Amino acid sequence: MSKSRFITLEGVDGAGKSTHIKFIENYFLNKKINFFITREPGGTDLGEKLRTLLLHNEMHSLTETLLMFSARCEHINRIIKPKLEENTTVISDRFTDATYAYQHGGKSVDIETIDTLKKIIQKNLEPDLTFLFDLPVKISIERLNKTRKMDKFEKESEDFHQTIRSTYLNIAKKNKDRFYLIDSTKDISAIQGEIVKVLDRYFT
Repeated sequence: MSKSRFITLEGVDGAGKSTHIKFIENYFLNKKINFFITREPGGTDLGEKLRTLLLHNEMHSLTETLLMFSARCEHINRIIKPKLEENTTVISDRFTDATYAYQHGGKSVDIETIDTLKKIIQKNLEPDLTFLFDLPVKISIERLNKTRKMDKFEKESEDFHQTIRSTYLNIAKKNKDRFYLIDSTKDISAIQGEIVKVLDRYFT
C-alpha cells in the first residue's frame, strides 16, 4: 500500500470544498486506505475555539495571523504529524496556503511575517498534494448568499474576494508540483472524475 500523504483542499469561499471532501472521504473508504479528515482553522479542541474567534470577531490582521498559526501549531503537533507517522493519510480543508491568500493577499500582512511563522511552526512539513477549487468571484458570492449564514471573511467585499482568488492562482502557478487546479464551474461529476484520476496517481 502507498505511504501516507498529506492532502489539502483550498479555494475561494463557495467553491465546493465541503462537497468534494465528502467525495474524497468515500474514495478512501472504498479503497480501504487509512485516512483522517480535518480542517483549518480548527482540528483540535483549542483550534475549534480559535476558529470561532477567527471567523466571527474583528481583530487586527497581525493578531488574526498569529491566531491562525497558533491553531495550526496545535493542529500539526496533535493531529497531522501523529496521523502521518501512523501511516494515515491526512486530508485538511485548508492549510497555510489559505493564510497567504487571506491574511497576506486579503489583509496585506507582510509575506515575510507569514514566511517566518511558517518556518517556525511547520518546519519541513508541506502538503504532498493540494486541490485548488477555483471559481469566479461573482459566482462565489451568489453561492454564498444562497447556501449559508456568512462568516466575517465571506461577508467581505467583492474586491477582497478577487484578491483572494488571484493570490491562490499565483501560489498554484509557483507550486505546480503539488497543486491541481480545478474549475469549480464544471459539473460535479466532471470535477469528481478529475479528483479520482489525481488520487489514483498517488494511491494505486
